[in-house]
Amino acid sequence: MKINTILVGITMILLLALPAAASDYTLGIFGNANEDDTINMQDVTYTELIILEYRDQTELSDAKYDDKINMQDVTQIELVILGREKELTILDSEGETKTISLPVNEILTLNSDCTEAIRATGAKDRIVGIESATAMHTTFFPEISALPSVGRGSGPDLEKILEMDPDILMAYAPGIYNPGHTGLEDKLEPVVTVVRLNFYKPETVVEDVIKLGYLLGEVENARNYIEWRDEYVDEVEDVVSGISEDDKPMVFIDYGSQRGSSNRMTAAKGTGLHQMCVQAGGINIAADLPPGLAPGYPYAELEWILDQEPTVVIGQASGYNSRGGGYETDDDSDLKAYYDEIIGLLGFGEIPAVKNNRIYIMQGEVSGGLADVIGLAYYAEWFHPDLFENMDAEAIHQEYIDEFCGIDFDVAEHGVFVYPRPEES
Repeated sequence: MKINTILVGITMILLLALPAAASDYTLGIFGNANEDDTINMQDVTYTELIILEYRDQTELSDAKYDDKINMQDVTQIELVILGREKELTILDSEGETKTISLPVNEILTLNSDCTEAIRATGAKDRIVGIESATAMHTTFFPEISALPSVGRGSGPDLEKILEMDPDILMAYAPGIYNPGHTGLEDKLEPVVTVVRLNFYKPETVVEDVIKLGYLLGEVENARNYIEWRDEYVDEVEDVVSGISEDDKPMVFIDYGSQRGSSNRMTAAKGTGLHQMCVQAGGINIAADLPPGLAPGYPYAELEWILDQEPTVVIGQASGYNSRGGGYETDDDSDLKAYYDEIIGLLGFGEIPAVKNNRIYIMQGEVSGGLADVIGLAYYAEWFHPDLFENMDAEAIHQEYIDEFCGIDFDVAEHGVFVYPRPEES
């Protein structure tokens, strides 16, 4: 009786010592019993407390994913911590449960965001196949671009994928922007396991990278990237938290003209660029516009834009209006032409952004995915140059290249990512 009392006492001490999850996200891996942002011995203790009925079962506490909570789940969590588990069950970017056999040694990717993330975690040698867009980026992916291609990511060659028989196929969660990724499971599984992680959404990129780290046994490398990214994100947010609404610029994000119309496509709430704008201390004038053909990307009439008197205009040279630039060229004429187009819009000569030379063009390579912190730094510099005079977005870009891309590339000498270039602004 005395021994049981002692055990219960120890258990209760452990129970009380367990902190509540305080992270910005819950790591969607089964075994993360206390639902914080990592898997560690606290999850072992938490699961033991569930077994002893001192804690309620959580969604992710079933580490073995067999509808039972028992000591096998404790063992599974311990194996995950040691990196010796034989399989891992995750919630993917679609919210679906997926169990992946480990280790993952051969990966086929259907988009460059996945490819870039795998490289950043130190596992590029496990990529055995790519899609055609990545194959064209010979400068940014000098070795990976030479790998076998399965065709367009939006419509890959399924027979070739089955022939290559990778351990996993990495794809976006299906949606309006990647319809070709829909239904891959029905066509490929169980021969090829489809793993859907997006990596392009600012609000989920951290969790996606950590999940990838666990899948590939590269958790330390994944966390190294997150720590590097968070250092700059936190710096921007700390400064912005002290800026009043009256001191924030009125920003219009431009995606180019609507076909057959003078209306301009823009980015509203729900998009990464809107989030980046707010995070950097700007007010997106188009935040609440009703959706256009694609959710989050409405069209704004020129007259409406003029009435808002934006103090900053950013042209987004990517996605719907591919305008050149990036790693594969040193020619900035396309971005300059876009810059001139915006300045020359009817009536734009009278808006504060043009009068005060606060028109900027950003190329898509630095505005999304793992590189989005670079875009955030540029936004912060452009919005509040006095407050961010010590921030150097170009230097942050070079750090990303050197530490997480592993390529010989000088961003000050090559590539076109913003216009005007930093030294010209």
